[in-house]
Amino acid sequence: MTRKLVIITGLSGSGKSTGARALEDAGFFVVDNLPLVMLPNFLRLTDRGNQPVAVVVDVRSSKFLVGSKDRLLRLQKAGYQVDVLFFEASDQDLVRRFSETRRRHPLMQAEGIASAIRQERDMMAELRGLATAILDSSGETVHELRRRVLAFVLGPEAGSRQLQIQLQSFGFRYGLPMEADLVFDVRFLNNPHFVEELRPLSGLDTKVSEFVLLQLDCQQLVAKLKDLFFFLLPRYRQEGKSSLNICIGCTGGRHRSVAIAEELQPSLLGSGCAVEVTHRDMEKENA
Repeated sequence: MTRKLVIITGLSGSGKSTGARALEDAGFFVVDNLPLVMLPNFLRLTDRGNQPVAVVVDVRSSKFLVGSKDRLLRLQKAGYQVDVLFFEASDQDLVRRFSETRRRHPLMQAEGIASAIRQERDMMAELRGLATAILDSSGETVHELRRRVLAFVLGPEAGSRQLQIQLQSFGFRYGLPMEADLVFDVRFLNNPHFVEELRPLSGLDTKVSEFVLLQLDCQQLVAKLKDLFFFLLPRYRQEGKSSLNICIGCTGGRHRSVAIAEELQPSLLGSGCAVEVTHRDMEKENA
């Protein structure tokens, strides 16, 4: 089976990091600043699976750039499908980006940033000549560049890839989930904890679920959340977001948040997303 290898290269400040993150989110194993001379050994070490690989190669390892063409030809003969993505931008855009981020160009000397950019263009000329695609990011937003990278590597339908949603219930008592993108606090709803027969149960039990979901405030909340997700999810996909962590919290994460997370799952699945529901604190001490 042919294994896919993407080489991300080009000028400093032209969007290589954006391309690397896009491919990493798409399931590639990505390594930054790997000298080409080390690539064959690296590929042998990672050859046990079929995960596609992307490596960032640039002027930071300039002394290893000589002989790039021969090294890439050897990889192709070894059975790798090699795509070389060369990122560049206008001098004006590169100067502006380094000014805005206050980063130092890796070749910066007393002559200034313009001289460093010219020198880098010369040093990267051989790899540019080997490029499968040249991506000029001048005037582009991060999201536009990301979509172009995914469309080239994965095909034109890459922008419509499923959004992976992690829908998680939790208890505020145990702290906010560190990975949360969206957090909704449902502690204003009546708490089954204070109903003796419901206290030992969880939001997965029908009696608790009905107690929570039949509250008028809960019905209105769920309806508004579904409307919000209907609005947000297509826009997150359009932005290029590949995963989203939605967290529903109550006091202990056992009753209200669990019932509401379970109630929301079907509508999220209906939006064309892949949804996984987890209940972080449901099995902890009753709250």
